[in-house]
Amino acid sequence: MKSIICFDVDMTLLNHKDWSIPESAMETIEKLRPNNWIVLATGRDMDSKFSQEIRDQIRPDAIIHLNGTKITVGSQMIYEHFFDRKLAEEIAAWIETTPYSIGLTSGGEDYYIHPETVMRHDQELWGSCYRNFKDFYTLPPEKIRTLAFIGNEEGANALASQFPQVKVHLFAEKRGADVVEADVSKAMGLKKLCGYYNVPIEKTVAFGDSMNDYDIIRAAGTGVAMGNAMEELKAAADYVTDAVDKDGIRNACIYLGLV
Repeated sequence: MKSIICFDVDMTLLNHKDWSIPESAMETIEKLRPNNWIVLATGRDMDSKFSQEIRDQIRPDAIIHLNGTKITVGSQMIYEHFFDRKLAEEIAAWIETTPYSIGLTSGGEDYYIHPETVMRHDQELWGSCYRNFKDFYTLPPEKIRTLAFIGNEEGANALASQFPQVKVHLFAEKRGADVVEADVSKAMGLKKLCGYYNVPIEKTVAFGDSMNDYDIIRAAGTGVAMGNAMEELKAAADYVTDAVDKDGIRNACIYLGLV
């Protein structure tokens, strides 16, 4: 019976220092492929123009997109969930009273409250901002699956306290967070794929680095935190490997006897 091996993308497979996947990680995935289902479990929509190249490089059997709100097996959609529009607008109205930003990118357009906060964030991280900002409230309901919070840890915690209906998963650098409704997660996506492939969850392995990986790290048969992961995730993991740029994927798979 095949097992399921799940990989987060950013700073688990994809090294942000040079925006590439280490050669050792790609070699390891190819060694895993014959005996395992290769799954990406990410906050990204891997079908978006910003992520298709990474998707096509890895060639996963299935993808848990957008923190579990969209699940595909090959080209087949097996599950999707849309954010409650009323709740999204309530959150947006609250964000308007703060210095933070919230929104999402869809179809090359960026729907955000306080776009100036996003511009400052992008300029500080990448030195420029090339977004095409639109009014958040014109966003079609069927486009909202998850929201991106831009702000510090204090703001993310305030958002979580104000809206218990959502989970606020801090990014590793703690300058933003994924916001999803409380009943969806990467872990839920993994369980759906276990049902699809008829694989017991005990025969799954999940790799991650930030707090949107917390639930799947806990749910998987073996949860692996990267060496560059947040300390809270390391504490929840069964095993802590080396950093993304120190052959962490390969070293963990050797340690676990997967290759």
